[in-house]
This record gives sequence, C-alpha cells and structure tokens, in this order.
Amino acid sequence: MDVLLNEDEEMIRDGVRRFFDAECSPDRVRGIEDGGARTDPELWRQLAELGWLGLALPSVYGGGEAPFTQLTVLFEEAGRALAPVPLHPHVVTALALAEAVGRGECGPLAATLVSEACVGDSLLTWAWSERLPGMGPETIELSATADGNGWRLNGHKGMVEAFEIAGHCLVAARTQTGGSANGGLTLLLVAPNAPGVSAVARRTLAGDFQSEVHFDNVYVDGDGLVGRVDEGWDLARPMLQRAMVLNCAMIVGATRRAAERAFDYAKERHAFGHPIGSFQAIQHTCADMITWVDGAELLTREAAWHIAQGSDAGLAAAAAKAFTNERCQAVLREANQIHGGYAQVREYDQQLWYRRAAAWSMRLGTSMEHRRAVAQALEL
Repeated sequence: MDVLLNEDEEMIRDGVRRFFDAECSPDRVRGIEDGGARTDPELWRQLAELGWLGLALPSVYGGGEAPFTQLTVLFEEAGRALAPVPLHPHVVTALALAEAVGRGECGPLAATLVSEACVGDSLLTWAWSERLPGMGPETIELSATADGNGWRLNGHKGMVEAFEIAGHCLVAARTQTGGSANGGLTLLLVAPNAPGVSAVARRTLAGDFQSEVHFDNVYVDGDGLVGRVDEGWDLARPMLQRAMVLNCAMIVGATRRAAERAFDYAKERHAFGHPIGSFQAIQHTCADMITWVDGAELLTREAAWHIAQGSDAGLAAAAAKAFTNERCQAVLREANQIHGGYAQVREYDQQLWYRRAAAWSMRLGTSMEHRRAVAQALEL
C-alpha cells in the first residue's frame, strides 16, 4: 500500500487547485454565506461541466469511473478552497445509488438519478442522524410501514445537508423491529417536496444550513426502494465509510490551508525586532501542526486506499475520523493562536477555515465513537 500521491493524483490535485484558486476566492465564499444562499449555482455548474460531480461514478452513466483515491483528492482541494457547494452529500448519495444499481437491487429511478447526478441535473442528499447519537444501525428509529407497493414514513431526521434544494433524499428507515440491530433497515428515496414532509433549516458554525426533517405519514412507492428490504445496512455501511473518509479529506484540506496561512504570518509578524517564527515556542507549535495535519492526511489516504481496493475500510475509516477530528482541531486552534486577535475578527479570512473545519469535525460521529469502532475491530 502506497498512500503517497501517484502521478495521476498529483495532476488532479494541481488542476483542481488551480481551478479553485481562480474561481473560489474567500470573497466568493463570504458572498454565499452572507447572502444566506444554500449553494453557489454557478460554481456547481462549473464542477458539473468539468465532470467532477461524476468523477468516481460508472462510465455507463456518464461518470469518470476514477478510483476512490482520486475522488479523495478532489474533496481535499474542495475543503481547502471552502467550496460553497453541497459536494459531499451529493457524491455520497450518488455513489450509494450506483452501488445499488450495480448489484441490481433497485429500480429505474435510481439509475436515472445517477445519470443526472453526473451532470448536475439532479442534486442528491441523504439522511441518517436521528435522536440517538452515533452512526450505527441501532440509532435508526424512523419507521417505514408497508402500504401496498410502498411504505409510509413517520419520524424525523436531523442534520440533513442541502435538503430543501435537493431533488431526492436517500433516507434510512426501520421497516422491521426486533431481531438484530443490523436487520430491519431499509434505504428509500424520498422527494423533499412530497406531501407530509416538512423541514426547518438551521445555520451551522460553518455558515451553511443543516435541516431537521419531519415525516408525517409520507408515502414512498416501490420505485423509491434502494437495495433490499430489511437489509439496508449492507449498503449503508460502505456508504457511511465513504462519507467519513470524504469528510476527513475536506477537513484535512481546510486545516492544511489554515496552517499554511499561520506559517506565513509567523514569518511576517515581527515582535521585539524579530519575526515571531524565530521564537522557539512558535517553532515547536508549527512543528506540531504540520505533524498532525500530515498524520490526518496519511490516515485519510490509507482509508481511501482500502475503499478503492474494495476491502473493508471500517477500521481505517474509524481511525482516520477519530484522529482527524481531534488533531485537525488542535492545528486550527494553534493557527488561531499564532494569528492572535486577528483570528477572531470576522473581516479577517482566517476564521473562515476555522469555522468550517470545526463544523465538519462535528459531523459523522465523535472521536470517542470511532475509537470504540477501532477497539471492536481489534476484538478488544
């Protein structure tokens, strides 16, 4: 296993970075946030035209069929640029649908949505989190009761990204109670504007919006089924692993950029006639920062490699998320410390990277939860 970038991945990184440097300035990010928009439609259109929305999707649907490691590079650069588009929920959902279609476990709706997702004609999202914390199947309480050829949904989901602007949402629901925790889970496609669906959007620390969604006797017909009834965990588990790794990549990208800005500031800012970077305390802090962000990046790439190889990425993904959540937060705090009071000023750009990476770290499970997953994988 080689977690260093190969020649193709370096080319993708350099090309994506040039694009975001030219098209996604901090002012553009601020404009979307201050205007209260859910996304930047022009940037989304550009990503679609470049083929990046379907980079890792099957070529039969118009995708690039790139390995997951290359997709991770795209997400790292999107995180570095703080791209104000719902790339994460869209790609995570599209990959899950493509996997189900490839298995022959869903109807024509899913295949159509994958094709539309590649070119940005349909925006997709997914809903998992509920009242109980965690990312395991035992946390799902939203009920799906059989009704003819479909189901009736009752319950709620929290922290759903881009729900109001999405065309379809992939929802995890409980179709069977009792038995094992892994059983009785089913994935269903729901239209956000379906009768009985209501949502309240709340602004997060990152400046984006997450929605609390309520389902009141919402009907989903048989075409909305993704995977097999009561066996949704077979699709949900790899979907969650991909989601965690891509989340880590975004955090790493944003954290590295925040650290680079701090290193530059330490060379420019003078105190007592010397750059503050010449002081041992600052030097040791910067050494810790680069060590931590490099570690998070390597763990993320290792998990991405396992996914690209088709092997179980449970241990690697949990280790990457646990480490990235904590160590990247430490890097961001130290970057703020080096900047001093400037880091707390809204008009100064440094806080943009801090807020977004901090918010992303709070999603898809806590470090404690992922440490438990690592311990279980080690059979402890």
